Amino acid sequence: MSMFCYQCQETSKGTGCTIVGVCGKKDDLANMQDLLIYTLKGVAIVNNMAREIGINQNKTDRYIVNSLFMTITNANWDKNEFFKTVSEGLKLREEIIAAIVAAGHTVNNDSDFVTWSAETNEQLEIKSASQEVSILATRDEDIRSLRELVTYGLKGMAAYLKHAEALAYENEELNAFMQKALSLITDDSLGLEQLIELSMECGKYGVHAMELLDTANTSTYGHPEMTKVNIGVRQNPGILISGHDLKDMEQLLKQTEGTGVDVYTHSEMLPANYYPAFKKYDHFVGNYGNAWWEQTREFESFNGPILMTTNCIVPPKDSYKGRMYTTGATAVEGVTYIPKNEDGTKDFSVMIEHAKKCQPPVEIEKGEIIGGFAHNQVAQVADQVVEAVKNGDIKRFFVMAGCDGRHKSRTYYSDFAEELPKDTIILTAGCAKYRYNKLELGDINGIPRVLDAGQCNDSYSLVMTALKLKDAFGLESVNELPLSYNIAWYEQKAVIVFLSLLYLGVKNIHVGPTLPAFLSPNVTNYLVENFGVGGISTTTEDVEMFMNGALV
Repeated sequence: MSMFCYQCQETSKGTGCTIVGVCGKKDDLANMQDLLIYTLKGVAIVNNMAREIGINQNKTDRYIVNSLFMTITNANWDKNEFFKTVSEGLKLREEIIAAIVAAGHTVNNDSDFVTWSAETNEQLEIKSASQEVSILATRDEDIRSLRELVTYGLKGMAAYLKHAEALAYENEELNAFMQKALSLITDDSLGLEQLIELSMECGKYGVHAMELLDTANTSTYGHPEMTKVNIGVRQNPGILISGHDLKDMEQLLKQTEGTGVDVYTHSEMLPANYYPAFKKYDHFVGNYGNAWWEQTREFESFNGPILMTTNCIVPPKDSYKGRMYTTGATAVEGVTYIPKNEDGTKDFSVMIEHAKKCQPPVEIEKGEIIGGFAHNQVAQVADQVVEAVKNGDIKRFFVMAGCDGRHKSRTYYSDFAEELPKDTIILTAGCAKYRYNKLELGDINGIPRVLDAGQCNDSYSLVMTALKLKDAFGLESVNELPLSYNIAWYEQKAVIVFLSLLYLGVKNIHVGPTLPAFLSPNVTNYLVENFGVGGISTTTEDVEMFMNGALV
């Protein structure tokens, strides 16, 4: 096989992509992404040694976080960026080794992670296709499964830390754990029990990472508020911003003010509409379109420039590729990249001037959708919610957070939402909500039946909401709540949310539309036996199963 990748839900045949990625990733790019992870492990090994003697540079922490983020599904499609980043990693690794030696210590690790080198892109490409770099280099299926579970959790965590870093929020303990974990998954002496413990520890730090980003976002832009978001268009030229990075959102809004150019959100940037700091901009129109996978159609009709701040990027069509811009950890070969200046700012003037020459967006829908139900907003109506439960008006809550995707099987989530009894509430975060956030599901005593907390990282808000409900009912565990988890997943940010929920002791999480291919049968059995993790069936069967759960 020319590649092997099974980190996303849509992996080929539910087992792994071996020739070309279902996402569109070619084998050479997939192998370079594997080589970057391989390089990070070497950097982490030597930096852990350096940390033990009091040596650590912030640039190392940031390099590892950004590099992990680059390898998330649909984030970076430019092989040249991986050549450059791997080379930077090799240079950084040698700098750390030199610092250790200069401090009078030795590097007592002669593994290939620490010793391999390359001078040219050709040599890097040869190394990337070598057997030792492949995921399959770990022969034991269960060990490989757990190592990849940790790796994908770290990738998801890195995404959250990158956004927090943009707002000047960083955490040394989180960085140290990530590097420790990267080092440990190279240790052949670690068995299944130790790797399971590491996975749970990854979940622990995942909670802290989400908390850090929540603090960064709310301290900077205010707590999300219940908001009705326009999904129509105006007659001005516009810029469409997608992804998750709120700092990019802020800078774009400031720079477009007074230019005659409107700004619209797309996909995971929808929750930007909920933050008080952004509502003051009159040219911030609302949301355009749906989840990430529909972008090939929606980007064509938008007419104006599109800014991709993070994943998920579908390989662009020629019809709009010239209007696409990337920034941060994202890149597409042939697409204009907007870098960060030395002072941390970004200059979006080239996009703004481009937008002025474009036609206004074509309207694809009208109306409003409601959101903004992060933990602070829900806390303000907690008494109303508790009373509705005690009165029997609300019978059960459903956490339907996570990711959307292209597979037809994902119509399950629309059907499931529609089949739920009218006395149930859906708690959601992430782009999975696009399967049901525009359905006419009504409300319960004025409480919308779909409570959208925000982006996938705002799953932290759903955890906080569950904990507040637990306290309000005087329960000992969130598992005693009338609360069920039916989560859709696609990529690695969902993995860290999953591990975080397991660390918090949440039981009976159902994951779909398929269980991850990287979970071996034995690892899956462990999750089933110890946490009650399950898949999905038909909507009718699943609704009946969930509704038969214990009530408060």
